[in-house]
Amino acid sequence: MRWALNSKIFMKLAVAALALAALATSGNAQNAYEGKFTLTTETHWAGVTLPAGDYIFTLPSKNAPYAFYIRGQKVTAIIHAATVDDRGVSSHAQLNLVDIANEQTIRTFDAPELGVTFVYWTPTHKYSERKEARQKSLPQNATASQVSENRTSIAVHTSGR
Repeated sequence: MRWALNSKIFMKLAVAALALAALATSGNAQNAYEGKFTLTTETHWAGVTLPAGDYIFTLPSKNAPYAFYIRGQKVTAIIHAATVDDRGVSSHAQLNLVDIANEQTIRTFDAPELGVTFVYWTPTHKYSERKEARQKSLPQNATASQVSENRTSIAVHTSGR
């Protein structure tokens, strides 16, 4: 009987200790970079398709691998940057998209607070030679979106870190 009472007390103390430890570690965990953005159309980002809508993101660490955690109403994803460039960073945070054959694709993410631009793999990087050959063979009446890239940017609202 005494063993059962000691067992219950020990179990309650253990659960309380785990709860306190979880609260302590979550309070110390701060993301290196976080913010939000809105996509007006379906957009491709490093192999992930994001439907139109509002999103929040977090970057847990300023060190490689650069993994952005993206959360929206319909999608949760982890996006990895292919490379990072610290030359010519924009003065404000933004996602830079290219429109190739009517598909919006994020190519770079300017993060001036971190002093870098995150660069993502896009199909045009890998298949640029085939794309050029395809452009030359398109008919004379092809639309501009079929033969060229249109660049746009989406504002990113970051939390001060």
